[in-house]
Amino acid sequence: MSLVLDQTYEGVDADLFVPDGHDPGEAGRTVLGRIAMIMDAFDDGDQVLTLMDLSQRVHLPKSTVHRLAEQLRVLGWLERDYNGYRVGMRLFELGCLALQPNQLRDIAFPHLSALAAKTGCAVQLGILDHGQVVYLERVLVGGYGLPTRLGGRMPAYCTALGKAMLAYDGQAADEVMASKLERRTANTITDPELLRSNLAQVRQSGVAFDVKEACEGLGCVAAPIRNSGRAIGAVSVTGPVTRMEWESTAEAVKNTAVSIWNARFGAPRS
Repeated sequence: MSLVLDQTYEGVDADLFVPDGHDPGEAGRTVLGRIAMIMDAFDDGDQVLTLMDLSQRVHLPKSTVHRLAEQLRVLGWLERDYNGYRVGMRLFELGCLALQPNQLRDIAFPHLSALAAKTGCAVQLGILDHGQVVYLERVLVGGYGLPTRLGGRMPAYCTALGKAMLAYDGQAADEVMASKLERRTANTITDPELLRSNLAQVRQSGVAFDVKEACEGLGCVAAPIRNSGRAIGAVSVTGPVTRMEWESTAEAVKNTAVSIWNARFGAPRS
C-alpha cells in the first residue's frame, strides 16, 4: 500500500506509516507497533522522558527511538525541550475531539428522554461525519423497530438528522451532492438540485423532514443543535408516518435542540 503525504506532513518519512519489513505480524516489530509502544510509555500526560528513558521503557535501541520520536515531533504528537520529550498538543487536540461526541451525548440524554416521553416516538441524536449520520444515542419507545443502531451510520441526504446538519454545512452538502445519491425508497431525493432546494427550506424553517425517504413507512423530524455556524449535532423524532403529528413534533424537536445547546454552552444573555 502506498501513501502520499501532503504538505501538512512535509519532512515525515512515508515509511513511518507502513511495516518495516521484519515480522509485520508482531506488535513492536512494525513501525506502527513501535510508535504505539513509544506513545504508551507516556503514562502521565505531563511527564517528560529522556531518550534513554524511552529506550529503556520500549526496549528499543536509542537510535531507533530517536528516529521515531523526531518523526512524531514533526507530526505534533510529541514535543521536545532540553529535558526530553513530552506528549504534544496535536495529540491533546485529537483526544478532545474524541471526547466531544461523548460529552454531547451525556448532556443531551435527559432532554432526549423528555422528548420521547412527550411525543411517544423514538428519539435519536446524531452527528455528521463524511456525509453520513453517526448515531450517538437513541431512546426507543412505541414498540416499533428502527433501521439504525448506536454507532451506526446512515446517508445524510435521505435522513432528517442528516439534512438538518447538511443545511448548515455548505462544504459537506456540496460533497454529498457531487456524489451519486442512491435511491433507498420511492420517496428518496436523488436529484442534487431538489436536495439543494430542500436544504434551503431547512434553513428557513429550522427543521428537517424525512417522509419515507430513508425507510418505507417511517417519518422523521429533526432540528440542528446550533447557535450560529455549523451544527454540532442534531436531534430527531421518528415514528410510523401514520402516527406522526408533524407540526407539534417539529416545535418540540426545535425546543429540545435549543435546550441541548444551552445545556452544553449556556443560554444566551438577553
